[in-house]
Amino acid sequence: MKKKGLELGDLTMLELQDKLKEERSALTKLRFSHTVSPIENPMQLRSKRKEVARILTELRKRELTAK
Repeated sequence: MKKKGLELGDLTMLELQDKLKEERSALTKLRFSHTVSPIENPMQLRSKRKEVARILTELRKRELTAK
């Protein structure tokens, strides 16, 4: 399966957690700016949301394989 963007499987757990914080922060900023005045490309919200979900999925997968 082709992954979009960064290869999450190559990152360590700490890198994944840092990336998750960054993506969530960026998503929050996008939401606020979209609320105040509509952003040019609202698809950015969807892509950020999906990126957060991909990171969470990878973290969960690693958690399950560690058990």
